[in-house]
Amino acid sequence: MFLGEFPTIWVVSSLLPIVGGVCLALMTAVSFNCAMASNLTNQSRNVLSKKFMVKKEESLDNITLCSIITITSFILLAPAAIFMEGVKFTPTYLQSTGLNIRQLYTRSFFAALCFHAYQQVSYMILQRVSPVTHSMGNCVKWVVVIVTYVLFFCTTVTSINALGTGIALAGVFLYSRVKSIKPKTA
Repeated sequence: MFLGEFPTIWVVSSLLPIVGGVCLALMTAVSFNCAMASNLTNQSRNVLSKKFMVKKEESLDNITLCSIITITSFILLAPAAIFMEGVKFTPTYLQSTGLNIRQLYTRSFFAALCFHAYQQVSYMILQRVSPVTHSMGNCVKWVVVIVTYVLFFCTTVTSINALGTGIALAGVFLYSRVKSIKPKTA
């Protein structure tokens, strides 16, 4: 809608099982609201980013756009984080809780590098596909996260989680089939 592109009814219909399946798969998760908010904000950012990438004049490349959004996010969120957490950021406080500061900083550094690499790859993909396709892939990411979580932490899978995962994967298959159909020209 924001890009002036309107997917076919078949594409929209194929997205419903993906979204519904992910919602079902995450329903029993403690952080369901957080996961849904993350999806909503992430997809909104993708649409806005794609709008800046496809402008004919003054379009931004994916690396510049990712950098601008990252720096702006830091500027907007750093004061809120400092206000909410306060002294909990200081090495003295962290050490008093028994944390190994060097290990914490090392792991935080590598986590930041991995997340930055993930964001760069995400923007490179977004530059090549539609926001709907990119968002569909991001929803599938949650299914992968759930399966990895279950395997890594040996947690039990409820029938709702399994049903949601199955529906989401079926929706992905349906979406890929619908996207491969070329519209007939008159």
